[in-house]
Amino acid sequence: MTNFRREKDLLGERDVPADALWGIYTERAIENFPLARRPVNPALIHAFGAVKLAASRTNHELGRWDEPTFAAIERAGTEMMAGSLDRHVVVDALQGGAGTSTNMNVNEVLANRALQLLGRPLGDYATLDPLDDLNLHQSTNDTYPTALRVAAIGLLRGLEREVVALLEEFQRQEKSFAHVVKVGRTQMQDAVLTTLGREMSAYAEAFARDRWRIYKCEERLRVVNLGGTAIGTGLGAPRQYIFRAVEQLRDITGLGLARAENLVEATQNADVFVEVSGILKACAVNLIKISGDLRLLSSGPEAGLGEIRLPPRQAGSSIMPGKVNPVIPEAATQAALVVCANDQAIAQACAMGSLELNPFLPLVADSLLDSLDLLTNACSMLRRFCVAGIEADEARCRAHVEGTTAVLTALVDEIGYAQAQEVAEAATTRNQTVRQIVIERRLMSAAEFDALISPERVTRLGRPADEGKHHK
Repeated sequence: MTNFRREKDLLGERDVPADALWGIYTERAIENFPLARRPVNPALIHAFGAVKLAASRTNHELGRWDEPTFAAIERAGTEMMAGSLDRHVVVDALQGGAGTSTNMNVNEVLANRALQLLGRPLGDYATLDPLDDLNLHQSTNDTYPTALRVAAIGLLRGLEREVVALLEEFQRQEKSFAHVVKVGRTQMQDAVLTTLGREMSAYAEAFARDRWRIYKCEERLRVVNLGGTAIGTGLGAPRQYIFRAVEQLRDITGLGLARAENLVEATQNADVFVEVSGILKACAVNLIKISGDLRLLSSGPEAGLGEIRLPPRQAGSSIMPGKVNPVIPEAATQAALVVCANDQAIAQACAMGSLELNPFLPLVADSLLDSLDLLTNACSMLRRFCVAGIEADEARCRAHVEGTTAVLTALVDEIGYAQAQEVAEAATTRNQTVRQIVIERRLMSAAEFDALISPERVTRLGRPADEGKHHK
């Protein structure tokens, strides 16, 4: 039979598991919020450890606690930063109260872990109290959004690294496929010639933009409201604490954090998270588009485009033998679609803040950090399991080039639009290739034709002004 300890709060008394590092406030939150059925994001827990450590160090500098007590608190905060206390932060990711349940879960865990280190029994709050000590000169309303910003910055940096790695992999494939001439398509129809390398370069450039946006948006998150306490006025906190706490947090995290000039505004408004989420949505949109292109280019393979081969990752069907599906781009697409949905939730939650506080930050935190995790994992997965192993089916690309009237676009400057149109009609009605008809009609030699559809020719930027027999 499980042993319990008895704890008391404003609403009465409750039993708490005797060996639990959390306390009565967390116990009530577990009962009150059976929603997502998952705990808060680990990155938020680690960031909370940093925030509490900064607050504790500042308070100790101002004369709070003897050295043994502070040493225990400091070690507990360091352990939370490192992730060793994750399993004790058990409140639901979605909760009422603007994140108070998370803040109190953290306070109770740190207090009880410090009590353990001091050799005191769990729940001995006369020695060290979750509110009077671990929440000293703080409020959920400044610690929670500050921790969210710190967590988001850390995950943004991880995402940036994965986006860079993905764009570099596409750049490598750009070089590998620079010689492969293929049909370019607009509106799903044959258009003009290009190279497979040029297609890969466009994907790399899209992710290069994402990388730059992600790098720059970290600046939006560096301004924090720590020290503002309840509504940004610093109620209950010494002025020295307000000035020093962010400096401590900056030293602990190594991040370029700054205290908001207007703490009231920074406590009220959450639009910065909408801005960051929008940048994540842009990255998700590129993932969806490019994953779709990879699926289309590899389609068939016999009865589709089949111009590239994706690495086979698993058997594709329980009923169709030999079928291998593009499961990695499909999975990346699903992750990106969730990011787009999260963006909508973040926008709505931030818009619904009222007066001096936004009570919906738990949804913002869950959605934003989830998006960061999903995008990071999706970029890594797509790079390692798909893009790095793409192969070109050069024979298929060549057959498409020779079999399409799109090749005529490359010949217009030499033979003129009217003759090109006649060749297109003849190729369609006589079931011959454009190359065969052009050579047969002596419009140009085989060597001249091949030169016009070379990789160098189809990818150059425009043409010299004096080139072409029929240009106007």
